[in-house]
Amino acid sequence: MLSREDSRRLAQLERQLRRDDPEFCARMTSGRLEAPRPKRPSLSLVLTAVVIWTAAVILAVLGWWVAAAAAAFFAILVIAAAVLRRPPGRPRRITPDELPPLH
Repeated sequence: MLSREDSRRLAQLERQLRRDDPEFCARMTSGRLEAPRPKRPSLSLVLTAVVIWTAAVILAVLGWWVAAAAAAFFAILVIAAAVLRRPPGRPRRITPDELPPLH
């Protein structure tokens, strides 16, 4: 339980926060977090992978199997880099009872 002085300070901080950043307060009181926009893989990585795959196919047609396999491996690495650069999924909803207690 908070003392009167602590309750007064907390109320004052809350009023100041509502005045300074009303959007933040609205998001926090709704109990929802906004999902970040999913990032697409960068266009340069996708184009790089396409060029490397094309080179791998050309090398394979010419009979240079080792070079074609190496190019295909590097194309897979570029695709993996594009996928791993994406942010994680949606944040989960936080309810007030999940917040840690204030001491």
